[in-house]
Amino acid sequence: MLKEKIQSYTLYSEVKIEESKIVSFNKYDKRSNSFRVYKDGFAGIYFQYGNVSDEEGFKKAEENLELERPYEFDLETGKRSRDLTEEILTDAELLSVTKKALSYLKRKYPDFIYSGHAASITSEYSMTNSKALDYYAKDGYNTISIEYKHKDSKELMDGYFTTSLRKFKIRTFYKMADNYLENYQKQVPLPKECIIMKTYYDFTNMLRTSLDAEKLKLGTSLLSGKVGQKIFSDDLTVLHNVTDKDSWMDPFWDGEGVVNKGDKVFFIKNGKILRGYADKKTAKKYRVRATGSAHFDYADIPWNGRVSLSLKIGKKSAKELLGGKLAIIPVLYSGGGFKEEGEYKMPVHVAFLTDGEKILGRVPPFTMSSSMFDMFGKDFIGVAKHNKILNDKCMLVKMKAEELSSAVQN
Repeated sequence: MLKEKIQSYTLYSEVKIEESKIVSFNKYDKRSNSFRVYKDGFAGIYFQYGNVSDEEGFKKAEENLELERPYEFDLETGKRSRDLTEEILTDAELLSVTKKALSYLKRKYPDFIYSGHAASITSEYSMTNSKALDYYAKDGYNTISIEYKHKDSKELMDGYFTTSLRKFKIRTFYKMADNYLENYQKQVPLPKECIIMKTYYDFTNMLRTSLDAEKLKLGTSLLSGKVGQKIFSDDLTVLHNVTDKDSWMDPFWDGEGVVNKGDKVFFIKNGKILRGYADKKTAKKYRVRATGSAHFDYADIPWNGRVSLSLKIGKKSAKELLGGKLAIIPVLYSGGGFKEEGEYKMPVHVAFLTDGEKILGRVPPFTMSSSMFDMFGKDFIGVAKHNKILNDKCMLVKMKAEELSSAVQN
């Protein structure tokens, strides 16, 4: 009988802001334990929060073999650890930083009301088994997330911005606040050509769904029958990436203990579809490559879908990619999204005009529309390196824009 244990531990401190005042401080820690035993093609699993001895945990896991959860795959081996933390703020430092940030906002931009929170987060993950697997990963960051509302506004919120850093620098927050608030009240028209500048996370959910290896094989993916074909832009490369350099709060292994060579696996390269993502069960069933894509399910056997989906970052800044043109940064948007056919439509309520480095003003509400194939194909401009406005990498893509009528806005 083989044994395996998966653990996670999170330490979280938070300062809450409401109506431009600090209203509370909260702190908690959470430990998750998953004990697993494997025998005769079945897995016995016992999950518990908090502290529990190995003796008790594995005993209860063995008792759960009677549930007959099928799991017939070999366990992984290997030993590795990494710690990506830099400077996590103490509770006193977190409170001090929050006071400085709030004081700056109220002094420099008194026409706004602020809500949000500041937090410091540290997470640890580990996985061990009786075949000598021993993995450990630790990461953490500090963040201030601000929602702002103009005093004359009838809306609940007019926008937000977030500064998240492993090593927090208050001046980075100040610069970000200046960019978002300095020209907020300056109204500018929509440019003739709509170029959207945004972190790519909101635009890749349909792409992620379409790269599920099982859906590709069953013909239910928009990319079914297209593996091996060049479908998208030459500049589009999509991969699972948990390297030390690029990972953010993510362990380097998956829920089955699989580690990809170089901590990467490519799904799309220079526009060509290479493969979909698959855990061991999916890979065996459809005779495809296992890509280390099993979720960490603490209470059940692993299942397919855990992917840190990344777009390869180019060498140019957003301003360089724009080449003198202007882009739109959507801030508040809702009521739309992708349809099953891959069409995309989204009403945007608050958005800013930018040259790629500085926010120039606020554009009227509008609807942006495209499709997954256009977005990552003919209309894909690229992924820029770290952008100070978004405090992240960002994607630039052409879309259609239609200004919302006053009737729709109301």
